[in-house]
Amino acid sequence: MHETPAARVTLQRNKDQRIIAGHLWLYAGEVGDVKGTPHAGDLVDVYTHAGRFYGRGLFNPHSKIRVRLLTFEDEPIDEAFWAARLKSAVALRRRVVAGTDAYRLIHGEGDLLPGLIVDRYANLLVMQTLSFGMDRRKDLLADLLDQQIKPDAIYLRNDAKSRTLEGLPVSQGFLRGQSPIRLDITEGPARFEVDVEHGQKTGWFCDQRENRLAVASVANNADVLDVFCHTGAFGIHAALHGAGSVLGIDASADAIRMARNHAETNGVGERCEYREVDAFEDLRNLDRAGHRYDLVILDPPAFARSKQAVPHALAGYKEVNVQALRLIRPEGFLVSCSCSYHVSEQSLWQTILSAGRDTNRQLKLVESRAQGRDHPMLATMPETRYLKCFIFQVF
Repeated sequence: MHETPAARVTLQRNKDQRIIAGHLWLYAGEVGDVKGTPHAGDLVDVYTHAGRFYGRGLFNPHSKIRVRLLTFEDEPIDEAFWAARLKSAVALRRRVVAGTDAYRLIHGEGDLLPGLIVDRYANLLVMQTLSFGMDRRKDLLADLLDQQIKPDAIYLRNDAKSRTLEGLPVSQGFLRGQSPIRLDITEGPARFEVDVEHGQKTGWFCDQRENRLAVASVANNADVLDVFCHTGAFGIHAALHGAGSVLGIDASADAIRMARNHAETNGVGERCEYREVDAFEDLRNLDRAGHRYDLVILDPPAFARSKQAVPHALAGYKEVNVQALRLIRPEGFLVSCSCSYHVSEQSLWQTILSAGRDTNRQLKLVESRAQGRDHPMLATMPETRYLKCFIFQVF
């Protein structure tokens, strides 16, 4: 299969500097002339306003991201191209992933495969095609993954709301083979259950795996408070590393139920307590009751899903960090995370420092982290670096 470009897209004058730096997204406002009648998902060639070939990508007239670039070379987009891209991504994971059978196999733009996500859980692959171009090619991609990985099954988790911005329907179900939708996975010394049908994202937050292990290294003999604990992974790793006690709080009854099951599965149920509460309210209640902890972990859901939401999000991050700092014993640790891309690392940093000033606490940065190595970041695309994780010692 060799695809012929359906159109020639020319950039507007003075609109090409951002993508000339290597960005893979071409927005509608940057498009000038379109020669041809490309349909959603068609392959197109992109030229600068001066007439120089720039790249080749997938077109979508329904999306603000009008073209997602696949290559900056004048090369054929055929089965061999897709197979090579997938092979490169798989080879990277074989180098950088260890001690787990749950990890991201394909990370979209980070693997030069814009709009394609594939996570591996044991021998089940979960695929998301988040752009029209990738969705049109999902059967080919599944065939190639089947050849390279030989999984038991490939489950399509296309229920992300972002698909509607591409003009795509939401759906989910098996694309290849059959498998249980609940699987046991290993993550370092821990075991967890993943629900690929109903769980968050594709079933598990693989991007925090390395951060969970890093945080566990400071948890020995600690009293731990795991805020927005979800299904308990941060706190359970802490308990497995010798934490004296873990209190996990979350607003989701289903998440709390799974957290309790995970604690029992890992043999730390006696040291782990979980409560279904509003985190902001419960932090204030814990402070008023005089509770104090050696390690407080903040891993909230995304507070900002758009640029417009950033001021409100920063206020939320400020409040939750203030409350956490009030609960930490001297020389204890604060772990503060944000998965909101629109909240920059610098903005989060300044917000946490402001929380330190308001509570009269000194902060010593022990480590600044991001998403795991199975979520590579394309250097020319800041959007691919979204997860922030600071580990502070508090005085």
